[in-house]
Amino acid sequence: MNEVVETLRKIEEKYKLFQQQQFTFIRALERTREEAHDMMRPVSSIVQVQCYKDNHCYNATDRRILNMFVSLCNELRCLSQKMETVHAGDSVTNGLLEKCKLLLNDSNDLTALRATYPHGVVNLLSLEEAQHRYGGVVSLLPIVLDSMRDWVTHSNLKVLYIVSPGCARCKEETPTSQTAPEALTSNSNENTVKLQDKDFKKFLAANQRPQKKKAPWRPPGKHPY
Repeated sequence: MNEVVETLRKIEEKYKLFQQQQFTFIRALERTREEAHDMMRPVSSIVQVQCYKDNHCYNATDRRILNMFVSLCNELRCLSQKMETVHAGDSVTNGLLEKCKLLLNDSNDLTALRATYPHGVVNLLSLEEAQHRYGGVVSLLPIVLDSMRDWVTHSNLKVLYIVSPGCARCKEETPTSQTAPEALTSNSNENTVKLQDKDFKKFLAANQRPQKKKAPWRPPGKHPY
């Protein structure tokens, strides 16, 4: 998990640099689309950007920024595959990963994709550019990064739940002296896979600090006890 978090952090740093050069990215797309005689279609997929870079890009600056976009997509795709191996997954994390893998598919249609607040990437475009040219392609990376951050947050909550000493599951385990190590490992893996969101309520209830009861009120004066 630590490796996933660190990789995501590094990708986010690269994306910040890319985001600062959005105007350069749009101009590069403009020039390569013109070279390709493809000015009518919106930029609607990763493979379309790759095609412009490989076949219609004759400017070093344009090639650099287009390659930066494609590289970020590839790194995020690799990270999504790694995420599947480090966490057993539940309905929430699996849904987030499926969303990322779909969006990062080379031929996925990005035309209707729009990043909303707090992201301002679409607002930096003109109305024509946002609606009919680049609104989808500039929205891809921030939306995928948001989903991956949500995946990390949810996965960390699950880990904290599983390892907590107050977990009800731990109390029900067979004593170590009576159970082989292999059986303990198997039980642990099975419990992780079967973990459901509703167990959080039981977990929180079992670990709440008990409230100290107040003594009943007595009128002032001496009492035998």
